[in-house]
Formats: sequence, structure tokens, C-alpha cells
Amino acid sequence: MKRKSIYFGSTRSDDPSSGRHAASPAPRTGRRGSLVSSAIQRVRRQARVFAFVAGALLMFGAVLVRDALRAPPVALTQADIDRAVLDALENKPWPARAAKAVEAVRQSVVRVRTYARDPKSGEEKEHGQGTGVVIVEDGTILTNFHVVFGAERLAVTFFDGMESPATLVGMHPRNDLAVIRATKLPDDLPAATLGNTSRLRPGDEVVAVGFPFGIGPSVSAGVISGLNREFLSPQGKRVLSGLIQFDAAANPGNSGGPLVTMDGDVVGIVTAILNPTSASTFIGIGFATTIEAAGAAVGMPPF
Repeated sequence: MKRKSIYFGSTRSDDPSSGRHAASPAPRTGRRGSLVSSAIQRVRRQARVFAFVAGALLMFGAVLVRDALRAPPVALTQADIDRAVLDALENKPWPARAAKAVEAVRQSVVRVRTYARDPKSGEEKEHGQGTGVVIVEDGTILTNFHVVFGAERLAVTFFDGMESPATLVGMHPRNDLAVIRATKLPDDLPAATLGNTSRLRPGDEVVAVGFPFGIGPSVSAGVISGLNREFLSPQGKRVLSGLIQFDAAANPGNSGGPLVTMDGDVVGIVTAILNPTSASTFIGIGFATTIEAAGAAVGMPPF
């Protein structure tokens, strides 16, 4: 009897009557694969949400920590403000009022020297000295009449050291004033600002600028002691009236220099000091001709 051959390793049926071949079972990836994919996507979405929430919480926590560490604002008291202002003033002092006043006229103040020939020797010698103040940019200078009286030659020295000859262009002996003009000028020579005495009051601060005993320019500070004063010259030859009395130090050589307010305005021309003794030094009483009288000496209306 013949035996049928048996084949291993195949699952297909060789039965021709079946009309089809038996297929190997396919992997079961249908429903189960979809479930797995959905689960993975859900996990990923949840992870993203978790990361976002965690980041937000971390930022919120950082803000809370920052605010907790930040010092609370301190309310300033008036005492704190006063201390701050005092500290600023001590560490950064403001210029003195007198210094600002002097700066306003510094470049307009000149030294005046006069020369005359000695009657015996015939040699030219220094006859006197004083101070002047530039009142017009062309070199017009106001000084005292007694400074230039008897001089044969005049010379002025400007703020920058330049020396120049000067000529006498006007006199007003009644008010002890004279006008001279320099022939050579520094560049950009400024004129002083001329004020008026109508607003002056006893006690107002003033400075006197000049060349006492030829030293200078020198500055002294004081106050207006009185107004509308009179002064009799030591020689008794003339009486000056309508003067400003002041107590800023002035000595020989200050004559013709400006008396200046704290605003930097020239309100007078230093003209005399009172000393009952034979010494010609300052004891606390000085006199200045008003700038209104100076206007008359220059031939200009009052300032």
C-alpha cells in the first residue's frame, strides 16, 4: 500500500477541492494597535500640560521669592530729607554770594597809576595810584578825581595784566569823579553792570574791589551802613554829599573802585574813608559816590 507523503513547514492546504489555500494567521494589529497609539498620544499631551503647569508654577514661585526678599519701601521723614540736604551742602558747597558778586565785575576793574615830574629833579615819578572800573566797552573808565588830579601821565592795568596809557576825558570835582579812557584794550573787554541806589537799604550786603596800597585786585565785604551821608575832606576844601556809607574795608588805593551789590551791580564808586586820627587807614567807615552821580560825571542819564 502506498503511503501519502507528509510535508512539514507549511500550513497551506494542498487540497485542490477547497478552492483556496489556507493563509498564515496575520498579526493582530488592528484594534489593539489603535489603542496603544492613542494611549501614547494621551501620555504625551499630559506630559506637555504637566511641563507647562510646572514651568508656570516655577515662575510664580520665583516671583514670590523675589518679592519676599525685596526690602519693603521706607517712608522718608522730614528729618531724613533735612539730613540729605545738609549732607549735599557739606560735600558740595555753593559759591559764596560775595564771590559771585566779585566774579561779575572782576574783569572790569583796573588799577590806575599816575605819573608826574619831580619839580626838583625833573624826573618822572609815580604821583599816585587808585582803582577804576570799565563802564563802556571802548575802554571808558570811571575813577576818582583826586586819583588823577595833578597827573601828567596816566596808565591802567587790566585784569589780564595788559598795561595801557590812558587819557583824561572828563572831570566832575564836585562829586570827586573823573572819566579816563585807555588807548589799548584786551580782547573782549567787558563793561561792568551799573545799578541804582533806589533799592538800597541799610544792612544790604556789598563788596568793595580795588588795589589798597597797590595790592590787588583785593576784595572786602560788608554792608550798607547808611545812605545820603556827607563827608568833609581832611583839607576842608570840599564837602561831598549824597554818599553811601559802608563798612567793607577800604584803604588808600581803593579810591575809584566799585562798590558792588550781591547781584553784581555797581552802585557806587569808593571815594573816601573816615579816620579821626592822622593815619589814613580804615577804621570801619567808608563812603562811596552814588552811581547816579557817576552818570552825571560821564554825561549820561542816571542808571
